[in-house]
Amino acid sequence: MRSIGVWGGIICVATVAAGPARAEQPTIAELMKKIDALQRRLDEVERDRKKTAKPAAAAPASRAGAAPAATAPATAPAAPPQSSAIVVQTSAPIPGLLPPEPMGSPFEDALRSDLPGLSIRIPGAATEVRVYGFVKASGYTDFNGRNQNHAPSVSGIPLRGSPADLQGGDTSMTARFSRIGLDTRTLTGLGTLETRVEGDFAGGPAASNNLVFRLRQAWGELGTDSFRVLVGQANSLWNEGMFETLNDSTNLNQSFVRQTQIRLTGRLAPGLTGQVSLEAPDTQFTSNAGIFVSDTNLSPAFNSMPDLLGRLNYRNDGLEIDTRGLVRNLSIRTAGAGLTPPLTERKDTVGWGLASHVRFPMRWLSESFGPDQLIVMGYYGEGIGRYFAGNTGGQDLISNIGLAAASTDFVQTALPSYGGTIAYRRFWTPQLRSNAAYSYARQDYPSYALQFAPGSGPAVALNRQMEQGIVNLIWSPYATVRNGAVDTGWLDAGLEYIYSRRDVFGGTAATIPAGEGYGVANRFMAAAVVRF
Repeated sequence: MRSIGVWGGIICVATVAAGPARAEQPTIAELMKKIDALQRRLDEVERDRKKTAKPAAAAPASRAGAAPAATAPATAPAAPPQSSAIVVQTSAPIPGLLPPEPMGSPFEDALRSDLPGLSIRIPGAATEVRVYGFVKASGYTDFNGRNQNHAPSVSGIPLRGSPADLQGGDTSMTARFSRIGLDTRTLTGLGTLETRVEGDFAGGPAASNNLVFRLRQAWGELGTDSFRVLVGQANSLWNEGMFETLNDSTNLNQSFVRQTQIRLTGRLAPGLTGQVSLEAPDTQFTSNAGIFVSDTNLSPAFNSMPDLLGRLNYRNDGLEIDTRGLVRNLSIRTAGAGLTPPLTERKDTVGWGLASHVRFPMRWLSESFGPDQLIVMGYYGEGIGRYFAGNTGGQDLISNIGLAAASTDFVQTALPSYGGTIAYRRFWTPQLRSNAAYSYARQDYPSYALQFAPGSGPAVALNRQMEQGIVNLIWSPYATVRNGAVDTGWLDAGLEYIYSRRDVFGGTAATIPAGEGYGVANRFMAAAVVRF
């Protein structure tokens, strides 16, 4: 059979590559060209077999999902039976099939480029399957307090003078943030159906080597380049990686929320995309009685409706202008929550937020800057704490529950928060680059929060203002320049320094005996990433 001959040829090519008979071995590129030629021949044989078997039912190539067929020789024998379908590497795009949905912001994940992954399809089918991911190993050394967490937030670094600070910094290594994902794309009468399931090994205790696999994304999206609908767990429309970092933490003023949603995406004009989504709610509040989230039946933090988010994104020749907003309902229901004294009230507060960023290509000023980028971001909101987990986890609302004034009634305040980030991405060469970023954030707490018990968890968590600076050096030996942008390739190795500081509302009076009224962290880390 012709197919046996084709596969025999592939085996012969591989044997030649492996055997010692030739003095000069062929290169990988030459072998891949030969295999690709044999691959295309196999597709021709498969198409010829189908035409011979059912000549009247042959579908046009564009509907069958295959590349236009070349004329097959009249003497070509039948291909293998349909029941023994062969999975092969994609050699040509399927006409009408959209490219894979981008895996998020360019800097949502550590050092990720736009490599296509391992893409395969079954001959004659209109479906492609892509396996992608990366293996990442990283290590850190802390020079201040002991903070045994591979992804620490600025909001929780040890306070100066606390027991963790007195112990001093330690060192750790991990591969827990390695990731794997499966992406499928199928051409349908309504456009491209794309599905994605993605996870990593960052579950379990923060400093443990007993790594637990966790689900990151699981969604399906159907539509065309003009309009698409997504359902499932995906990156929130509020997410923004902003700049490239080795650190796996949710850095100051960054958002890496992934949650179940229904999302609509439409192209409004050339370069302009609009999105709107209903996303899973998660009310969180802090009071003198504790820090509450809505993930238990008896929690007074309550969800009553999804969060509504919208986003506009404009891109043109390296320039990106992005604006996003959200509206939420934040509810506290005290009946049955076991609070002391017992309360039986329900109160609702509207939370909202706005944010915007600009990513500016420096080559617009001068070609001497090459692919360098300047990034500026700012935001303001009330009740958006859980979307900035690195800033104010658990602080959508602040309440006087647990204070004497709330014995018969309580108040709740949507926490005002605002801040900004400026970052610069510098390419010393296509293979060597640096990122430098500075972020500032501030929360305006109600005056009754000064009455929270000094040194308690709620009092220590009230960060009035925070700062963070990050600088790194990243080497990508296989990076290339394409159309004025850098494709970083499959391998990265880098070093990074991270400075963080938080100042607690009320200062030392609010934090004794847990420590002084501020905390400072200096972390040095290294990481290597291998993508597939």
